[in-house]
Amino acid sequence: MKRILLFVATNLAIMVTLSIVLSVLGIDGYGGLQGQMLFALVWGMGGAFISLQMSRFVAKQAMGVQLVDGRTGQPDADWLYATVRQLTDRAGLPMPEVGIYESPEVNAFATGPSKSRSLVAVSSGLLRTMQRDEVEGVLAHEVAHIGNGDMVTMTLIQGVVNAFVIFFARVIASLLRNAVDERMSGAVYFMTVIVLQIVLGLLGSVVVAWFSRAREFRADAGAATLAGRGKMIAALQRLQQNTKMIEADHPALATLKISGSRSWMALLSTHPPLETRIAALQNAR
Repeated sequence: MKRILLFVATNLAIMVTLSIVLSVLGIDGYGGLQGQMLFALVWGMGGAFISLQMSRFVAKQAMGVQLVDGRTGQPDADWLYATVRQLTDRAGLPMPEVGIYESPEVNAFATGPSKSRSLVAVSSGLLRTMQRDEVEGVLAHEVAHIGNGDMVTMTLIQGVVNAFVIFFARVIASLLRNAVDERMSGAVYFMTVIVLQIVLGLLGSVVVAWFSRAREFRADAGAATLAGRGKMIAALQRLQQNTKMIEADHPALATLKISGSRSWMALLSTHPPLETRIAALQNAR
């Protein structure tokens, strides 16, 4: 319930903020092509970037992440912090926030609006289940995501896709509205926009998911450089053994994690199959 309320509150805040921006700019989205383009750009890119700026806060609140500073007196927590510091130093990156969230799932994620304002968090289940070399492989993967700027890249891609979806849905709806009786034009426009945003949004998600899967291979390769190929392969093999312990009921957070839940809609999967990622590392030169 807390996660649902946080999700709703976050989206309401984004909607209010963007509505105020559009009002100040005098854009209503019902004008010509230029007005429609500006409307789509503000809603598409604006929503994505506001979400990015809030990502670290939202992730901590939604997942119940408890930050650690290396001085907790708890061996696992202090080792976790020290390992992230070693990996970020090796990668030439600023030290991110480091945290642990209570969950039986075997998982980790990295998020944040920039390399200097990032967060690396792992589940308590991961710390209990994995050997330290395997955890180091996971942490290296997340640090590689930060080093590659994946959060910003995915935000840009999602923003562009959102803008195109909004723009084309409204343009096509406007054409249909002009082709029907004036008494029905409002209803036709409204329904067409809704249907097209769903359909085009689904197609756009395929594009976003493809880029997301590509970034996972890059992060795996980066982790192999930072921590060693053997540790990254061992981490993925351990994840393979524990796929049932990865939560599947929070798809909104799937792209943050090292492994997504299995889905029959492979085109919409944000992560490649674990066996494919292992094979890519084993065959890398």
